[in-house]
Amino acid sequence: MADSVVEALAETPLDWERALAVVAHPDDLEYGAAAAVAEWTEAGREVSYLLVTRGEAGIDGIEPGEAARIREAEQRASAAVVGVRAVEFLDHRDGVIEEGLALRRDLALAIRRHRPELLITLNHRDTWGGQAWNTPDHRVVGRAVIDAAGDAGNRWIFPEQLGPGAGGLERWDGVRWVGVAGSPRPTHAQAVSERSRERAIASLAEHRAYISALSDEEPAAYARRFLTQGWEGSAGRFGGRPCVPFELFPR
Repeated sequence: MADSVVEALAETPLDWERALAVVAHPDDLEYGAAAAVAEWTEAGREVSYLLVTRGEAGIDGIEPGEAARIREAEQRASAAVVGVRAVEFLDHRDGVIEEGLALRRDLALAIRRHRPELLITLNHRDTWGGQAWNTPDHRVVGRAVIDAAGDAGNRWIFPEQLGPGAGGLERWDGVRWVGVAGSPRPTHAQAVSERSRERAIASLAEHRAYISALSDEEPAAYARRFLTQGWEGSAGRFGGRPCVPFELFPR
């Protein structure tokens, strides 16, 4: 039997100025896209973060109220490491994010406010590839982000968000791509320099309480090991260059 052909990853487009990254939990971006974010902010592009929850159900040994406080602080610190200043939270419930209009409404509003050309989210597919099942929050948020990109541009969807009564907010049909990090079906990639990789490692390591609940390994060593495996594992499809892969949906 002939070996299967693995397609090369295309270059992620860079002709944009503003991006909004929308994920379910603190740390989702640090496990997926932070090195690419570091590349983009270093080049002067604006990237904002929107977290659907505060990750309050993510640490078994810490009660939700305290976990939410810790994880919000860790997320803000980790975002700052890669040049992101705007970090917002929606306060949906961690672990039980509900698919439906309420989530799409919140995301459409955020897109209309931030007016991004690029949306970033985390894997919306059922698995991470193979038999590794994805979590409900990731699936629900990823799919809602893709849907909300269209909602935000339609003046007849969530019209109460628009016009003078809503502070002059306008529809936004300027989203040109949705990039899904961590997808088992990547199509594009962003090359990441050594500097961006080091910033991404430091960014993930800021999630000290979360990582300490997962592993006995020191957070920086854990982050370096985990992220390096991903960058090196994708390099073969990108001319040997360490990269962050995305499944890119044009709008």
